[in-house]
Amino acid sequence: MTETSKANLPAATVNGDMLQRARENLRLACDKLNIHPDVFEELKWPRETLAATLLIRMDDGSRRAFQAWRCRYNDRRGPTKGGVRFHPRVTLDEIETLAFWMTFKCAVANLPFGGGKGGVCVDTKTLSPTELERVSRAYIEAFASFIGPDRDILAPDMYTNGIVIAWMSDEYSAITGHPSPTAITGKPIAFGGTEGRTDATARGGYYTLRYLESSLGLDPDKSSVAIQGFGNVGYHCAKLLHADGYRIVAVSDSRGGVYDPDGLDPLSVMEHKHKTGSVVGAKGHGKTRKISNAELLELECDVLVPAALEGQITTENCDRVQARVVLELANGPVSAEADARLTANGQIIVPDILANSGGVTVSHLEWVQNRSGYYWERSRVRDALRSTMETETQAIWTLHNELGVSMREAAYVHGLRRIAEAVEARGTQAYFDGQ
Repeated sequence: MTETSKANLPAATVNGDMLQRARENLRLACDKLNIHPDVFEELKWPRETLAATLLIRMDDGSRRAFQAWRCRYNDRRGPTKGGVRFHPRVTLDEIETLAFWMTFKCAVANLPFGGGKGGVCVDTKTLSPTELERVSRAYIEAFASFIGPDRDILAPDMYTNGIVIAWMSDEYSAITGHPSPTAITGKPIAFGGTEGRTDATARGGYYTLRYLESSLGLDPDKSSVAIQGFGNVGYHCAKLLHADGYRIVAVSDSRGGVYDPDGLDPLSVMEHKHKTGSVVGAKGHGKTRKISNAELLELECDVLVPAALEGQITTENCDRVQARVVLELANGPVSAEADARLTANGQIIVPDILANSGGVTVSHLEWVQNRSGYYWERSRVRDALRSTMETETQAIWTLHNELGVSMREAAYVHGLRRIAEAVEARGTQAYFDGQ
C-alpha cells in the first residue's frame, strides 16, 4: 500500500476529466466572489489520496486483486467525511472528484466536516456473501491508519449497504482494540447507528423540494415525477412524494424501467422488484409499458429525479429533457455543459450538493450521538434534518435570485464562502505581507 504521488501518476490519471471540470468550476466561482487566491491554491488538489490493492481469497481457493482508494480532499472545516462505493467502474478520478464535491456538500450543510471518498473497483453481483465480507474487511485493513473518528469518517455509498458497513465497523474496532463506532456512520442500529439514516438522503431531497414548491410552481396533486434509480434513495423519494399526492409516472433500475402516465405505487413496484430482481414488469394504475433508462430521462413530467449514476444528462440528450425541475439525488448526474443549456432553457436544477446532502447531515447526527453515547428518537433526527435542509435551501434560493445565477452556482458560492472563511482564518498572503 502506497500513498499516491501526484508526481508519479500518468498525466491522464492526474488530469482526469471529472476533477479537471470541477477545478475549472471552482476557479470561476473564486473569480466571481473575488476569493483570495490562497483558497483556490488549497482546493485545486486533494490533501491526501491513498491507493491499495486488496488481495482476496475467493471461495474456490483462487486469489483476486481489487484496486481500492481513499481520498481526503480537504479538512479545513473538520475531519473528512464520505462514503465508500463498490462498483466495477470506480476510478481514481471519480473518487477524487466525489471527495471534492463532498467538501462543498458538507460546507453547504454547514457541517464541521471536510470532504472524503473511497471506493473499490469490484462488481459485487459476482461475489458470494463471504467474498463480499472479505473485500469489506480488507478495505478497512488497508486504510485503517488513514481513517478514524477525528481524521476521516466512512459511510455507505453505492453497493455498500448496512451489512457491509457493519463488517467494516467491526473490522476497524478489531484493529484498534476497542469499540470505535464514531469512525464509520450509516451503521445498523445495533452497531450504534441512528434512527432515520436509512431514508435520510431521499428525505433531505424531499424536504428541499417541498420547501421550494411555491417558488417552483409545483402542486403535489397535479405534478408528475420520474425517478431514475430505484434503489434505497430512489425508492424512499418515490414513497415520500407519492404519499403527498405526487404522481410517480416512471421508475427504473439497472435493467430498465416502467412507465405509466396514470401513476405507479412505489410499494407495489418495490414488492415486484424483490420478487423478480427488477422493476421491469411491475404494474401501475393504467397501461404500463417498459422503457429504458435513457427514455425515462426524456419523459414529459414536472420533476425528474436522477438517483442513479453520475453523467446521465449530457449535451447529447439534455435538449430532449422535458422536466421543469431536476432534483439531483445522485452525485453529478448532469454535466456542466448540460446544466448550462437546461438553465438557459428556464429549467431549474436543484444541485446534488444541496439536494442529496441529507445523508451526510444525518451521518453527522449519528457521529454526534456516538460521541455522546446518547441516542435520539427518529422524530428528533428528522426535525433536525428538516431544519438544516430548509435553512440551507432558503439561503441558496436567495443567492440564486440575488446574483442571477443557477441554483448550482448559488450552492457553490454558499459553500465556497464558508470554506474560504476557514482557510483565511489561518492567514493568507496578505496577512504575512503585513497588509
